[in-house]
Parts: sequence; C-alpha cells; structure tokens
Amino acid sequence: MSKFCFRLHNFKVLCVSWNSLQVLIYPAAFCHSYLKISSKFVHSVHQFKQNRSRGRFQQRNSRQYLKLIDEDVDPKTYMRDTVGKIYKILKYSTWDSAQDRLQSLPIRWDSYTVNQVLKTHPPLEKAWLFFNWAAGLKEFKHDQFTYTTMLDIFGEAGRVSSMNYVFKQMQEKEINIDAVTYTSLMHWTSSSGDVDGAIKVWKEMRTNGCSPTVVSYTAYMKVLFNNDKVKEATDVYKEMLQSRLSPNCYTYTVLMEYLIGSGKCNEALEIFSKMQEAGEPPDKAACNILVEKLSKSGETWALSQILQYMKENHIVLRYPVFVEAFQALKVAGESDLLLREANPHCTIESVCKDSGRTIAADIHSTIDEGLVLILLKKGNLIAVDGLLAQIADKNTRLGSELISTIIEVNSNHCRPEGALLAFEYSMKSGTIIARNSYLALIGALIRSNMCPKLVKVVEEMIKARHSVGPYLASVVIHKLGSAGKPKCAAKIFNLLPVDHKCTATYTALIGVYFSVGNFDKGLEVFKTMQRYRVRPSLGTYTVILAGFSRSGSRVSELEYFRKEKKRLQLHGQSQDITPIEEKICDLIFLGDVVS
Repeated sequence: MSKFCFRLHNFKVLCVSWNSLQVLIYPAAFCHSYLKISSKFVHSVHQFKQNRSRGRFQQRNSRQYLKLIDEDVDPKTYMRDTVGKIYKILKYSTWDSAQDRLQSLPIRWDSYTVNQVLKTHPPLEKAWLFFNWAAGLKEFKHDQFTYTTMLDIFGEAGRVSSMNYVFKQMQEKEINIDAVTYTSLMHWTSSSGDVDGAIKVWKEMRTNGCSPTVVSYTAYMKVLFNNDKVKEATDVYKEMLQSRLSPNCYTYTVLMEYLIGSGKCNEALEIFSKMQEAGEPPDKAACNILVEKLSKSGETWALSQILQYMKENHIVLRYPVFVEAFQALKVAGESDLLLREANPHCTIESVCKDSGRTIAADIHSTIDEGLVLILLKKGNLIAVDGLLAQIADKNTRLGSELISTIIEVNSNHCRPEGALLAFEYSMKSGTIIARNSYLALIGALIRSNMCPKLVKVVEEMIKARHSVGPYLASVVIHKLGSAGKPKCAAKIFNLLPVDHKCTATYTALIGVYFSVGNFDKGLEVFKTMQRYRVRPSLGTYTVILAGFSRSGSRVSELEYFRKEKKRLQLHGQSQDITPIEEKICDLIFLGDVVS
C-alpha cells in the first residue's frame, strides 16, 4: 500500500493507494459540498432533499408564504406543533374520524406540510390513506418530495411492490425524478434481497440522464461491496472521483468497512488516519460501524486504535456496539479499560438502572455470554446446548447477536436441534434475531426434512418483518410438497406478503398439489393465479405438464397446456425484459433444479 500527497487549490490532498485504487482524502475546507450522513444514509438523503425543497419553496413563494401566515395560521403556532397534531390524529383516530378532523384544520395544505407529516411515520395504512386524501385536495398537487417520502416509507416497511407502484405513478404523471428518488429506490430494492433490481435502478438513473450525487455513488458502492462485486465497486469509486465529486465521511466508511471485512485492517486504519490529517475526521456513525465490524472479526488490536481516537475526541458507542466490543475483548483475553474510559455512559450500574434489572443479574448475563462465546470458539456445541438450557431456566437474557451466532453456527454444522434450541430461547425471551440466522436455520431444517418446525420458523420470520424473498419461499413450498405436506405448504403460501405471491410461489404451490395427485386443487391455484393477473412462465407450464403426464388420464388438459407452453415459447418476452419473478420460476422449475 502506498501513499502520497499533493496540493489542489491551496489545500493538501492525501492519497492512499490499494490494489491500483487511489483513495483521495480531501480536506474539510475543500469539500464545500460535503453532506454529513450516518449509517442510515437514505434517511439523511431525504433530510437534505427536504431542506432543499423548503428553500426553493420559500424563494419562489415568499410573498404568498407571508400572506399564508397572516390569513391561515396563528403566528404563535409553530410548524412542528401543527405536524405533531396531525400525526396524533392519524395515529389515534379511525380514518373516517381523522378525515373529518383533517378537513376542519385551519391550515393550507402544501407540499412541505404534507411531506413533514409523512416523515413522522404514522401507521403505514394511515400514511397511504393520508397521501391519497391529500391528492384530492383542491389546489394541492403531490411533487417529487412527497412521492419520494411515500416511496421511502413503503421501502423501509419491506413493501417492495407498493414502493414500485408509487415509483410507477411518478413516471406516469411525469413527476420529476431526481437522484434522491433513485437512490432511495435502489437502497430498498437491495435491502429486500434483489441486488439485480438495485443494479437495474442504477442503470436506469444513468440512462435517463440523472447525474448521481456523492450519496448515490456511496449507496451504489455499498450495494456492490456487500455482494462481493469488488471490481465494479472500485470502478464506481473511480468514476465518482473523475466526476469531481468529493467523497464524504460515509464514503470513506464504506471503503474501510469493506477492507476490514476482507482482512485488510492495516489499509483501513491508513484511511482512518489520513482522514484526520486532511481535516475530515471520522464521525460518530463511522466509529460505531468500524468498531462493530472489528469486534465481529476479532481484530482487537485495530479496535484499540479506534477506541483511542474516540476517547480523545469524546465520541461514544451505541450500547449494542459497546456490548459487542466488550465481548470481543473478553474472548481475546484483553483489558476493557480503554473501552470503558471511552464510554463512561455504558457502566453496568447505568444499564441496570435503565433496564430495571439488578447489578447481579447483569453480571451473571455477562459471565454467561462470555462462557458461550468461549465454547463457540472451541467448537463445543454440545456444551453450548447445555449452557443455553440452564440460562433459559434462570431467565437470563442473552444478546440478540449472540443468539443469532449460536443459530448460524449450529446450522452450518448440520445441527438443527441445537439451532432450534437457540431459536426457541429467542421466542421465549422476546429476543430479535437477524435475518441471516433465519435463513441458516431454514436451510438446516430443509436438509433435515423437519417440515413442521420449518413452518414455524418461516412464520416467525415473516412476523419479525424479515423479507423471505420469492426464491426462498418457492424452494420451501416445493420442499414441503416433496415431503408430502401440502397443508404445510399452503400455510406458508398464505403467510406470504402480497408482493411474494408471484409466478414462482404460485407455481411451487401448483406443483405441491400435483405431486400428491390433487390435480383439481392445483388447477384451482392456477386459475387464482390468472385471476390476480400473475403471468405463468415456462416453468409453470413445465410443472403442470409433468403432473398431468404422471396422471395418465387427463389427456385433453395435457394437450391444452402443451399448446399454451408452445405459444408462450413463440411469443414470450425476451430474456432481457422478463420479470425477476418469472426468471426465478424458470430457474427453479424449468430445468428441475430443485429435486
């Protein structure tokens, strides 16, 4: 790794090179367009967007705005009070009652007011009803800001189909779509597990002539790094520099996070150090992200350097990250003195006071967690089972990430019973586990043909608002059918959100009923699929034809579906524009990938 510096417009610019990628560290004074964002950068994008919206509104309509204050609004009533009042109406009233009360409010509805109300995150259904109610108001028209906020609300709730519907409305109504909207759409599409869809959004943004901002570039880099597309991510970073956009603190954080995950801690610390020299110091969000990443990787020597910086600059950790670092230091057998000095707010006494637990209970919890971590490190999973059973009897609460780790380790070692023990503990204690833990446990149960338990795990995953994804949902339904469990398969299908009831999952359910000889029920599912305008794919017809071929008695239906398949082959969509749900269906069923 090499480094050098040069001068640009009388500012010292430091450059760190790794794998032919030059990471330029710009000074704070040079980065006049710097946007300070946290790890939840999409929300910060909207804050920037809203400030811009408000400024433009005030510039264009200053006279009208002053008149509005005189005529419609009590000068003593602040906007935050008005927005807070509307939020309470939406949250605590039925929609019929809320509608009447909103109509009687002595305010003039404008884009800024509606947007601020949506940003308070009222209940999802009420937010959508309010959005549509506002559209019907006289002299009001939704703009890119209100549409983008509504899109963001659906994305955060995991309602991808609804999010895409809002975006489609923006296109149809020719609402201005800027980089903020595209960035939000890309982020939530990626978060739902559809990486290809996120990449498609990025390409669409570029095709439509929308210039990415530093936030857009950073968001796209993170999508690529998180999915092991390293070369593409570094190319995007180089393109950002060539566009004369200055990286911000979170851009550097994304780079450092990737380097730590790749075992290149020295390079990450080099960037961390040069940021300080260039007057672009890492902020609280960056430090929390790096400490969490280093704690998980066990790199306590690098962790100490970050903690020293935090101590000197009076930056503190969030409590869950503090616990993670504390456990990592204990497992490594190193002192936690620096951690406690940098985070005086995270003493055992203060934690016990906030949570209502006794100091003794907290100490026991810490000891138990330390023992579990040691046993996991040594691979003694049987001992972990025994210790976990004792902890459950004592009603001691273990951390969410530790329970998730136990589930994943047991699942990876083909020990579904041990993983289920930790899963049942999480349900009993109300501990929230990570999505990856659910996925690992589902995989272990599929391999072990533990169907009843599989249904329960998928049900809890959906209740926890984790996205199952159409591919996994289809595989689970198909496997339950192969095991002769049509009722379990139907229950999983009925639990799925609307946007998951797609070509792939419908086809899987049809295959379930055909596999047990219930052809009438399978055809009923197919008709329901058509009634809801879900297109069958080649994989769908392959499943149906295979089922009728095995029956040997439904010749006319067999011939009908054979012709339908040929018609689709002749007139179907090209591979480039085939919806992702149909591609998933063909991947699973067309080539009989899932046995």
